[in-house]
Amino acid sequence: MSFRRQTRRGILKTGIAAGAGLALPTIFTARSASAFTNEPTGSSVTLGFNVPQSGPYADEGADELRAFELAVEHLNGEGDGGMMNTFSSKELTGEGILGKRVEYVTGDTQTKSDAARASARSMIEKDGAVMISGGSSSGVAVAVQGLCQEAGVIFMAGLTHSNDTTGKDRKANGFRHFFNAYQSGAALGPVLETLYGTDRKAYHLTADYTWGWTTQESMQAVTEDLGWETVNNVLTPLAATDFSSYITPILQSGADVLFLNHYGGNMVNSLTNAVQFGLKDAMAQTGKQFEIVVPLYSELMARGAGENIRGIPGSQNWDWKLENQLGERYRGTNVFTQSFGEKYGFPPSQAAHTCYVQTLLYADAVQRAGSFNPCAVVEALEDFEFDGLGNGPTLYRGADHQCLKDVVVTRGKENPDNEFDLVEIVEATPVEQVTYPPDHPMFAGGALGECNEGA
Repeated sequence: MSFRRQTRRGILKTGIAAGAGLALPTIFTARSASAFTNEPTGSSVTLGFNVPQSGPYADEGADELRAFELAVEHLNGEGDGGMMNTFSSKELTGEGILGKRVEYVTGDTQTKSDAARASARSMIEKDGAVMISGGSSSGVAVAVQGLCQEAGVIFMAGLTHSNDTTGKDRKANGFRHFFNAYQSGAALGPVLETLYGTDRKAYHLTADYTWGWTTQESMQAVTEDLGWETVNNVLTPLAATDFSSYITPILQSGADVLFLNHYGGNMVNSLTNAVQFGLKDAMAQTGKQFEIVVPLYSELMARGAGENIRGIPGSQNWDWKLENQLGERYRGTNVFTQSFGEKYGFPPSQAAHTCYVQTLLYADAVQRAGSFNPCAVVEALEDFEFDGLGNGPTLYRGADHQCLKDVVVTRGKENPDNEFDLVEIVEATPVEQVTYPPDHPMFAGGALGECNEGA
C-alpha cells in the first residue's frame, strides 16, 4: 500500500522502564526503512489502555477499563461479538486483528498529565504497544496525544471533551470519537432557551485546566447569543474536593443560573455543596428561581450525585437507553448494553461506550488498511463514514480527526425507576446542528501536521 504521509524515521529506544510518576525525555534512534514503531512480528499485537485508576475521575476510568476488556474479548472471538455485529463495516471477524490475537497492558493516568505520559511511554517502550487509548481528562489526552505523535503510534482518545484536543492541540496520529465542548453548547443552547428564557444571569465555576476553560468559553458564547449576561467565572483546582467556600459569593452575585463546569468527582462534590447551601431551591436576587446547569455529565456522575441531579440539564456523548427510546437510528446501543451488562451486572456509561468504540474503530482501520503502520491507519480513518455503533451515522472528519455525530441532551430524572436510570433523554440533537468548520475560532491555532510512523 502507498501511504500518502511519509515522515521522519526513528524509533523509541527500549530498555527504559518508565515508572507511573516519572516524566522521561523523548529519545528516538534510527532503524530499518521498512519498520515502524512496535511493528508486530509474532502471533499477537499489544494495545495500551491508559485510564485514571486513581484521582477525581477514577469511576470513569474503571468503566473505561471494563469496556476495553470487553472489546478485546470480542476482537478475539470471545463472548457475543457485541457491536461487531451491528457495525456497518464488516472487516472484523473475531479472529483478532489481521489474524493476530489482541493482548493489552494498562496504566494509571492518576488524572495527571505527567503520570499519564509516563505510563503511556512505558507501554510503548517496555510493552510494545502499537496503539494507546483511554483517559478521562482532556489535559491527559492532550499530553498523551502529543507523546504518541512523537513516538509514532496511534492515539485513540477516550473521554476528552476539550475543544483543544482536536483544535489547537490536534495531531495527525490522534483521533477523537467523543464530542466536544462546542458541540455541547450548540446542542444545549436551544434547550436552555426553552427551559429558562432569554433573560438570565450566569455564574460559572470552572475546573482550572483545558477542558474547563473551553467548556466555559463554549457555554458563555452560546448563552450570551441567547441574551444572557455572564456575571462571573471562577476557576477551581482539579484536586478540590470541597467547594462550599465558592457557594456564598454566588448567592450574593445577582446571578440566577450556576454553570458547574466540573466533571467526575468534582461535579458530584460541587453539585452536592450547591444543593446543601440551598441553591437549587433558592429565589435569586433577580426574582427568578435559581437554576443549575452541568454542561457535561454521565449516568456514573448522576449515580454519585443521587437525588441532587434531579432536573439538572446537561449533555452526553451517548446513553444506554438511546435505541429503546429513539429507535433504529441508534442501533448498536442495545447489543453493547446487553454485552456489557451480562459481563458486569449494570449498564455501561458514555465513557465505556466511547472506549469500546475506539478500540473497534482502530482494529477495523488496521483490517481495511491491511497494515498496523500508523500512516496506513491514519489514511483508513480519515473521512471514514460508519454506522451501527450506537451514535447514528458518524463521520471521522479528516481535517481535524473529530467525529461528527448527534449529541444527546439529558436531564436528571425527577422520579427515577432505579439507580441505573437517573437521567432522561431530552433530545438527540442532529449532527447538522453541532457541526462546525475545522477552522472555527474555538479550534484555531493548531495543525495536524504529518503522520509519524516512527521508523
